[in-house]
Amino acid sequence: MRDLLIVGIGGATRPGSSSETALRIALAGAEALGARTQIFAGQSLLLPLFAPERPERSGEALALIASLRRADGVIISSPGYHGSISGLIKNALDYTEDMRNDPQPYFDGRAVGCIACAAGWQATGSTLAALRSIVHALRGWPTPFGVSLNSSEAAFDQGVCVNPDLKAQLALVGAQVVAFAESRRALQVVADKPSGDDYVGLRANWLHSAEA
Repeated sequence: MRDLLIVGIGGATRPGSSSETALRIALAGAEALGARTQIFAGQSLLLPLFAPERPERSGEALALIASLRRADGVIISSPGYHGSISGLIKNALDYTEDMRNDPQPYFDGRAVGCIACAAGWQATGSTLAALRSIVHALRGWPTPFGVSLNSSEAAFDQGVCVNPDLKAQLALVGAQVVAFAESRRALQVVADKPSGDDYVGLRANWLHSAEA
């Protein structure tokens, strides 16, 4: 496997939040398959309110965008605030507008795992749907599997997931992001040196996995 980088964005202003803990477990699932990971969570996402007409950027914002430009895949984990993603996460994602003129703009060609955490199943569903919609708008490919986490049900104890089913689900998000990134890399290698049926077959497999 090529040296893959998976970037995680998530959490809340409170250290050790459910959404941050879930993100770390999903990233661990990616690491288990050999990927490198980098996380931007909680306090590191306290960025100035994004203003496209203002070119100056904080050091934290520059670091976030630099990592996303190198990323082969992304995992986003947001708390559900009033039926949607938090302002903290939305503001961080707004900074991807700085990538609009890149050769690979926004999340183009990248798999994006989505995790939603809220105190109630209704909010988790609407938050997960909002995340998927944003990923589509950013030209990313939401993984087939996303996680809805009801934080009113005990799931973590001092950063450890005590629900084995949930732990497996979060690891699956990380695994799907890595699998998609690997498939895309294989497709790109063949596309650089096309060999007829090999390229067509790989492209068909990649599209099938992306649309599943």
